[in-house]
Amino acid sequence: MKAILCETHGKPDSLVFKNIDSPKTSANEVLIDVKACSANFPDVLIIQNLYQFKPELPFSPGAEVAGIVKDFGENVKHFKKGDKVLSLCGWGGFAEEAVVDKNRVFPLPKGMDYVTASSIMYNYGTSYHALKDRAKLKEGETLLVLGAAGGVGLAAVELGKLMGATVIAAASSAEKLAVCKEKGASHLINYTEEDLKTKVKELTGGKGVNVVYDPVGDKWAEAAVRSTAWNGRYLVVGFAGGEIPKIPMNLPLLKGCALMGVFWGRFTTEEPALSIQNIQELGKFYLEGKIKPHIYKLYPLEKGADALNDLMNRKVTGKAVVITCSAEEATASEKAKPKVKKTKEESSKSEILQFKNQDAVLSWVGNPLGKSPWLEVSQKMIDEFAEATLDKQWIHIDKEAAKSTIFGDTIAHGYLTLSLIPKLMSDIYSVPFAKMGINYGTEKVRFLHPVLSNSRIRLNATLKHASKTASGGLKMIVEASIEIEGIEKPACYAEVISVLN
Repeated sequence: MKAILCETHGKPDSLVFKNIDSPKTSANEVLIDVKACSANFPDVLIIQNLYQFKPELPFSPGAEVAGIVKDFGENVKHFKKGDKVLSLCGWGGFAEEAVVDKNRVFPLPKGMDYVTASSIMYNYGTSYHALKDRAKLKEGETLLVLGAAGGVGLAAVELGKLMGATVIAAASSAEKLAVCKEKGASHLINYTEEDLKTKVKELTGGKGVNVVYDPVGDKWAEAAVRSTAWNGRYLVVGFAGGEIPKIPMNLPLLKGCALMGVFWGRFTTEEPALSIQNIQELGKFYLEGKIKPHIYKLYPLEKGADALNDLMNRKVTGKAVVITCSAEEATASEKAKPKVKKTKEESSKSEILQFKNQDAVLSWVGNPLGKSPWLEVSQKMIDEFAEATLDKQWIHIDKEAAKSTIFGDTIAHGYLTLSLIPKLMSDIYSVPFAKMGINYGTEKVRFLHPVLSNSRIRLNATLKHASKTASGGLKMIVEASIEIEGIEKPACYAEVISVLN
């Protein structure tokens, strides 16, 4: 395969383009046929040995890819060959093939092309975590974004606007600021021509900004801290400006502000449940047309070093993306098929497994009953369950208190999840021959993963046992697994006992 390689540490001009052997997968890895890989600022640092992660030489830069599953190891169960995926691989993406740990590979959402898929997780994941989880940006607050025309900066502008903030975008040219305005910035500052602190004071009537999003650092950092309002939050995102600033520590004291580090990569491993929830929310925003990466330029693989040079020299607005296929293939999206409304009779015939008599059930033992449609576990549902059971633990009903937990939100009671199984079973199979059906309870139950509020779940069921009863009825034991959308580990497993008469 062809790849861009870092054989000796240095700037992008030191990278080489050559043929190398295709990588091999271990038991827990996925081999991706790469179609697109975006360039990010850490790529510029990692090839100079200036980043916190230091892969052994030689290696390919490129941390964010999209493509097709080509092969996988024996422990990978949730992908098949030909699946379209996106991944955060850390490095290795500037190549025709990349090997990635299975837990860092995600299905490509319907309607999303490879270029967009390779441009969304790092920038929007970082910015959403920063604004939502770290700063807890509120509607009506003022957000100052430095380096606002860069990848993470533009994402912060878009998300800040979406979250209801007034966004002030600061960048180094009129052309870059024009893109920021398109993405929702209410005010613009060209900090190569205007004094940042003075302009912020003017725009906020002397109050300052509630949140500063700073991926630049360098000489603008201190002015940005001085521009915060009382109880302001300054987000340390990166140092694209070059120098790591040294902030006088009397400023946070006098301003009553907080300096907050943003390390999205570590966040994804330290708080995986909240990270997955964020990714799900970002996917929803994209599919609803609320966010869209701004693509600066597409580069063929052999010109991958040019993408990093342009990024290092601050030419890039939004995202530079390296592609291994034609631009047409890289930007083509598979449209989701329109949903056709079915009659109840059509739905029951095509979607629900029907057993005409007891013998049909008995002959089905050992076979899957199917998967139910997705069901959203809303906060309203969780609240109503707490009210009905008089079990009002704060982790279920107090969203503000729950934000400080490892989950980042309220979770459904385990028995609420369990109680939904009969409803979900009715969406999988029917027994029109029976006059009455009773769910007696469960044989075995294991709770494996919490269900966060607003998650979507579905039932995956198999008929384990069926036998006739002394009264002429039928006893069934169904193996039931509750799956959570976007999460590999199931929420719970149960063997459900039912009797039909």
